[in-house]
Parts: sequence; C-alpha cells; structure tokens
Amino acid sequence: MGTDDKISNKAEELKGKAKEAVGDATDNEQWQAEGRTDQAKGSLKQAGEKVKDAFRGDDH
Repeated sequence: MGTDDKISNKAEELKGKAKEAVGDATDNEQWQAEGRTDQAKGSLKQAGEKVKDAFRGDDH
C-alpha cells in the first residue's frame, strides 16, 4: 500500500465533494448524502494510511 492507495482515497473524497455540491445545487438529498458518505470513506481510508505510515516510519 502506498502512493496509489493514497491517491485513490483522495480521489474518492474529492468525488464525494463534487457529488455533494451537485446535490446542493440541484436540491437532491440523495446525492448530498452520497457525497458526504464518499467523503467520509475517503477520509477514513486516508487516516488508516497515515497510521500505517506511522508504524512503518514513513514520513510521506
């Protein structure tokens, strides 16, 4: 696990932000909720990567 996972996680978070923004613009509650969920998943995965890096001693 490494850079590819981190990029994928960040992409999921950004996709969620975009989906939520479209939901806000169109007043679509389902897209708003899905966007928030995608953001949370991406953030959680990023946090997991940071923990793994800390245990491995990576600073990047």
